[in-house]
Amino acid sequence: MFPQTEIGADRGAIRAYAQRVEELGFTHVLAYDHVLGADPVAHAPWTGPYDVDTTFHEPFVLYGYLAAITSLELVTGIIILPQRQTALVAKQAAEVDLLTGGRFRLGVGLGWNAVEYEALGKNFADRGRRMAEQVELMRQLWTQRSVTFTGEHETVIGAGLAPLPVQRPIPVWFGAQSRPAYVRTGQLADGWFPQVPPGPRLDEARQVIAAAAEAAGRDPARLGMEGRVAWRDADQIADHVGRWQAAGATHIGINTMGAGLGSVDGHLEALTQAAEALGLAGR
Repeated sequence: MFPQTEIGADRGAIRAYAQRVEELGFTHVLAYDHVLGADPVAHAPWTGPYDVDTTFHEPFVLYGYLAAITSLELVTGIIILPQRQTALVAKQAAEVDLLTGGRFRLGVGLGWNAVEYEALGKNFADRGRRMAEQVELMRQLWTQRSVTFTGEHETVIGAGLAPLPVQRPIPVWFGAQSRPAYVRTGQLADGWFPQVPPGPRLDEARQVIAAAAEAAGRDPARLGMEGRVAWRDADQIADHVGRWQAAGATHIGINTMGAGLGSVDGHLEALTQAAEALGLAGR
């Protein structure tokens, strides 16, 4: 998990991080998304996990840079889709997919920050209803030369992207942590990012997703699932990864943020220990 909130603004640190992650044998990097942070003084009482001082590199621009210096799969986890223009996201995603040679997964979700929605000129209240239509339109734009689409919220008349992406369509994965989100995941997504650990709550979420997929005529076994393991020390990493594997995860990310690691060197040292514990080092 790209340490958005702790890596700072040094592009040399970004380069060092991505290249070392690849050397260690990891296969993908996932980055979180926020365009703006709220000033806690102006929005008191502020209870959000991030604010105006929290660093967030813009994922599409970041990945244009990383595509030139690594061969890692690049993943957004997640782009807050309803606060962005749909056709523009489709264009940016197609470009990243092209630059990576088809090594891109577009993770999308609803977000939680109404301040950010307001600043970007988008409605916070109906974001769930709009996202399903956005995904449908993006898939058409990634696979058709010319698209005519008239929905409740989106309109494209005889227009298309050039160049088209390598993957047609690009895999779209959902962030999900509520029953409506689980239903949307089953109906529409290629994969998902659970927000709960392996156990009864994950099992319940998977049941909802599977039922929604089957009702939509889709095979739930084809949906990917990426687990997330928080770094604490090397002793627990293999156990936690094993739990996700046993739960059916197709991908697993290691999050080193929030562990008091300091500089990029601290994050890379933790990932070096994780790679050794998982048998990745030198692969």
